[in-house]
Amino acid sequence: MMQDTLLMRTTVSLDPDVVAAIERLRAEKGLGLSEAVNALARRGLTVKEPRKPFVQRTVPGRLLVDISNNGELYDLLDQFEAEDARSDRMDS
Repeated sequence: MMQDTLLMRTTVSLDPDVVAAIERLRAEKGLGLSEAVNALARRGLTVKEPRKPFVQRTVPGRLLVDISNNGELYDLLDQFEAEDARSDRMDS
């Protein structure tokens, strides 16, 4: 399984659980030490971090506009848009 890669020799300290995993893999697959370490490292590189579930947060409040009245809703949106435009002009 040797590829055209740069070989590197180094010294690392492995925790007992990691040593046990390496030894298990070596015994199961008949691998050498470097092959087992590389296999486990590659396996770790492909593991995706679990995503935190999305939680929609809500806060108690009251509606500022009757949403069943489209006209009132559009008027309020126009008002907000005009305020944003004024604010942008003042910031420039």
